[in-house]
Amino acid sequence: MVGEAGRGFGDIALSGLELGHDGLTGEFKSFCERWEWGVRSLINEGNGFAEKTGLSAGTYYETDQYVEGSLKVVANSAIGNPYASEEEVEKTGWGDIAKSGVYGGNVDYSQESFDQALANSGQAWKDAGRDVMTSHTVGPLGLNPENLHGTFGVSDQEYDGFLDDTFGPSPEERAEAAEQQGAEG
Repeated sequence: MVGEAGRGFGDIALSGLELGHDGLTGEFKSFCERWEWGVRSLINEGNGFAEKTGLSAGTYYETDQYVEGSLKVVANSAIGNPYASEEEVEKTGWGDIAKSGVYGGNVDYSQESFDQALANSGQAWKDAGRDVMTSHTVGPLGLNPENLHGTFGVSDQEYDGFLDDTFGPSPEERAEAAEQQGAEG
């Protein structure tokens, strides 16, 4: 390769026949030799600088790629596709990240969408409350609502009624109702 480590410029020298004049051939040969030594000197100077500062072009490139990939993952987590893997995000362009999620125009900001999200969130909290009240693992040494309601004279039927009144139908009951509704419709 011409110019590798500052060598090889002499290989591009042209003969007098190719240049058309002997004087020009000598000047061009002299120029190529000086250029070769100048490039060699600059390469040696650059290598010395890199060695003294501990820089490496490969390390710099890898670090740059890592940082850019990390920033893309962060940006994607804020505004992009929440289902994309880190590898997919790192290969994706910046514009595509912005178009893939919240700011991509495919988000429903309608009142119905917000109402549905609020209803889903409320039901999730009710389901979590029902889980706590029916768990055998909450509380120390078996002291939990599921185990204690009988101790206080509350029957299973009364307790289930209390749970339904407080938290609504259980997820199983809702799934069964949806299945029956789907079979009828």
